[in-house]
Amino acid sequence: MLTQIHILDNSSFSFLFNCSVTTAKMRLIFIKIREVSKKYPIVRGMVSYAVIWPTGSLIQQKLTGHDELNYMQALRFSLYGGFFVAPTLYCWMRCSSYFWPKSDLKSAITKALIEQVTYSPTAMCCFFFGMNLLEMKPVAECIEEVKHKFWPTYKVGVCVWPILQTINFFFVPEHNRVIYVSFCSLIWTSFLAYMKALEAKKLQDLKSDNNLKHKSKKSINVDQKEDKSERLSIIR
Repeated sequence: MLTQIHILDNSSFSFLFNCSVTTAKMRLIFIKIREVSKKYPIVRGMVSYAVIWPTGSLIQQKLTGHDELNYMQALRFSLYGGFFVAPTLYCWMRCSSYFWPKSDLKSAITKALIEQVTYSPTAMCCFFFGMNLLEMKPVAECIEEVKHKFWPTYKVGVCVWPILQTINFFFVPEHNRVIYVSFCSLIWTSFLAYMKALEAKKLQDLKSDNNLKHKSKKSINVDQKEDKSERLSIIR
């Protein structure tokens, strides 16, 4: 009996010791991650966008009633958000802080408004073009989507982002601004994913309408030519 208790005590001690060692290792890992994120805020932003953007895509798919989730689409959102949106947004934040270093309300509003005519339209065009490239679509089709999707998306964005970015530039420290925008962009990304999902059907309908218009114009031209030829024959 004493031998069994002694064995149990040893095994319990060994288990507790292993748990404490694992906890200490995990704590060191978290400390290292926190140090890296403080030293390189762009990395923290890239990780945030690589997680939040696919989440927005999956939310959009659920809300629109998809039976099966398109994880490849979510992966494309992750790659685009992490490796393009986060770095470009980080550069814009640094540039805006350089040109307007003050943190007063006037500077915050100025930066938010200037963003709507510089970074924001460029980012939207790049989104529609870049996501289509990730889907291996031809360049002509990428340009076509930008033409038909940019303006409706921009009109919605210009009503939302100036307010969010004014709060960002006025209240949030510079090293946390990309993180703030990444969380704000969760709902925005769901909207972008919704706009992206509309692309296939809209473009198909648009192409069919254009084809019908083209055919109708051709038929009208043919009819006009026939009428002219008939008139000429009557005159002769």
